[in-house]
Amino acid sequence: PAVEYNGDLGHDELMDATLQWLLEGDPAIRWQAERDLADLPEPIWHGSRMHVSQDGWGRDLLERQDPEGTWAGGLYTPKWTSTTYTMMLLRRLGLPSDHPQAHLACNVLLDRADWVEGGISYFDSYTKRGWAERCVNGMLLSIFSYFGVLGQRTDSIADLLINERMGDGGWNCEDKRGATHSSFHTTISVLEGLLLWKRATGRDDADNALGAGHEFLLDHRMYRSHRTGAPINEAWTRFWFPPRWHYDILRGLDHLQDADVRPDKRARDAIDIVVDRRRSDGRWPKGSQYSGATFFPLEPGRVAGRWNTLRSLRVLRWWDSQPGS
Repeated sequence: PAVEYNGDLGHDELMDATLQWLLEGDPAIRWQAERDLADLPEPIWHGSRMHVSQDGWGRDLLERQDPEGTWAGGLYTPKWTSTTYTMMLLRRLGLPSDHPQAHLACNVLLDRADWVEGGISYFDSYTKRGWAERCVNGMLLSIFSYFGVLGQRTDSIADLLINERMGDGGWNCEDKRGATHSSFHTTISVLEGLLLWKRATGRDDADNALGAGHEFLLDHRMYRSHRTGAPINEAWTRFWFPPRWHYDILRGLDHLQDADVRPDKRARDAIDIVVDRRRSDGRWPKGSQYSGATFFPLEPGRVAGRWNTLRSLRVLRWWDSQPGS
């Protein structure tokens, strides 16, 4: 990065204009900006959140649900219009957790799955081997936990993920094929799922696993090889939304702030990259999209991106919350 972040995001007028721009966006952006950046009272941001199902992206996705509760007729595929990825997006939008269409979809995902190892498989090749893919189960656990569809089956998924952590603290969907080092992609999906499961159940079973996973990210400075110190993948220094199953440093940092992990100097390089991506108008670029089918573009054209701006600002706010970070 060209500059080291010193905690200064610029003059108040620029920040005010950026916040106002976020508040003028889709209800999914507006309610999170009200909560995470404007510190508005819960009745206000909760009211805005209720509009996610009534207007904009959330409404448009709900209108595309199949009568039987799926999207695009599939559980995990096609990417990115299947039930799993549409529900992941609705979770990120902040669809109210008691929405009946979401509960219908959760039950379809649970009831139509193959159950192996105590987890879910949607792939014949994995089912035949008795494997439950860790990344997919992490994503599914985040969906079920967020929408409050809980019980013995979701607890079983959590137990699988807690117990199948690798020696370096993370997870890898290729562990059954001989992988010996954790995957950032799998680890972030599992961490998000376990965090939401912990919140939904009030249980502390996942605390050690969450702590170890956070250490895995921080020990790698969020994106660097533990052997050479070089970036593992340059694509991780760009910000993608929706992230789908992929890791990037903004997704990783946004999880740490969501989990209220104390800012750690090992994340400093990643924070500097976030700051370096900021435009002169106080906004962040829209970023890249993963190739695949979508129902509609969230932010069409070559414009500044509200999603990346929202996430970057709340990450920097978290980073500044502890002196000396």
